[in-house]
Amino acid sequence: MQQDPEAEPQNLRFLRRLVTTLTVIMVGGLLAVVALLVIRLSDAPSVALPQLPDQITLPAGESARAVTFGEGWIAVVTTSDKILILDANTGDLRQEIAIK
Repeated sequence: MQQDPEAEPQNLRFLRRLVTTLTVIMVGGLLAVVALLVIRLSDAPSVALPQLPDQITLPAGESARAVTFGEGWIAVVTTSDKILILDANTGDLRQEIAIK
């Protein structure tokens, strides 16, 4: 029984198939991770503007850009670059700070 010198040994053939299989599995896993990221990030909610409590009303022409709640007060950053400190219970303006 004479072996063909061009024939690869059985353990080398097994190793080649194993590496090929693992490569295919890794590529499939990478594609699955990318697909999941695309699906999750495309469903991200859009940025909603802050909502003030019903008892708080801003001065005419002002709209909120950011809101911070503290103990007994609410700070509202407006689109006209002012910080309004309001009473949390009554909604009355305590202080107004201009942002420069």
